[in-house]
Amino acid sequence: MNQMRTIDAYGELSEPATFTIQRLLPGPIERVWAYLTESDLRRQWMAAGQMEMKAGSSFEFVWRNDELTDPPGQRPAGFPEEHRMEGRITELDPPRKLSITWGNTGGVSFLLEAKGSDVLLTVVHRRLPERAIELNITAGWHVHLDLLAARLAGKTPTSFWDGWSRLREEYDRRLPA
Repeated sequence: MNQMRTIDAYGELSEPATFTIQRLLPGPIERVWAYLTESDLRRQWMAAGQMEMKAGSSFEFVWRNDELTDPPGQRPAGFPEEHRMEGRITELDPPRKLSITWGNTGGVSFLLEAKGSDVLLTVVHRRLPERAIELNITAGWHVHLDLLAARLAGKTPTSFWDGWSRLREEYDRRLPA
């Protein structure tokens, strides 16, 4: 994978059932780490939830995607206003690596690498199950990382749900069935 992806780059299946996506974000690395690990910052681009920063600790993420952008866009049928997920920290190397379990759909690693004044964030989501969940997750990571990039750059992000719906269709075309 090209190490210097733009902030709108698509992720890819780096191996069967493993999705990898990267973003080059404004640094410094400690700031990006804070947006991954601190509930008040993480809720601005993904999900709230306190995390005790030690391997083995459990946490709960709470998504309220309608609150991420104004306007939020049209939430697809079947998606609730709030979603909760239990997880556990499996690996921790601040501020370079955070690995967590991801409910019943595998595990996620966040890898951070300083690139001058920027930070290369690589997200690897392993053990994706069936196709429908894979498409929801790949579109989700893409749009959530777009929000993170916008927040870090001080820009107003675009509509969450409209972006998610468009990206889900795009990933359905891009990823092998």
